[in-house]
Amino acid sequence: MNLKSSSCKLKICGMKYPENIIQVGQLLPDYMGFIFYDKSARFLDSDIPELPQSIKKTGVFVNATFGEIQNTIEKHGLKAVQLHGEESYALCSRVQALNVEVIKVFSVKDEFNFDVLKPYEGYVDYFLFDTKGKHPGGNGYTFDWNTLKEYPSATPFFLSGGIGIEEIEAVKAILKTDLPIYALDINSKFEIEPGLKNIELLQEFKTRLDL
Repeated sequence: MNLKSSSCKLKICGMKYPENIIQVGQLLPDYMGFIFYDKSARFLDSDIPELPQSIKKTGVFVNATFGEIQNTIEKHGLKAVQLHGEESYALCSRVQALNVEVIKVFSVKDEFNFDVLKPYEGYVDYFLFDTKGKHPGGNGYTFDWNTLKEYPSATPFFLSGGIGIEEIEAVKAILKTDLPIYALDINSKFEIEPGLKNIELLQEFKTRLDL
């Protein structure tokens, strides 16, 4: 395992059930994602159990207002915010001023116009690329990672979209490139049902990739 891949962060997203949240927390991922979008099957409508301090609790929002985001950060003690809709760079900047990390999501299908990233440069901490599908995230399949060869930015990004055990070799390969991949974001491929994660599969993934 090369140095870069072993330093890659891990985000486990779409957590919903308190007991399962605690179990996943014991694996010590770098980030855990909680979806505050009521149309999602993984919508969190309860409190987040106490987690190890090293885990950055991340709120996932889709076209929420600034006030909604701010209130949720304060209620749950969030350390990062993931914006999954058509949020403007101005909103990203306001959220960033709340002293949380800001992750702006862009969905990719067969091709992608990287020019859309330019207005966000400096107003977000990370980009996140996932698969364009029926839902804003959690669609369960990967996009063509070759598209990322054209990535023009120095801003680090999360790689997401249908990553599971079957993708481990492909993940190892892309982590050896010069792309500024900051973290892997995993979700639906590790689920027993929406929001309920398979602990053994997560442990296998984490171990095999030395995350």
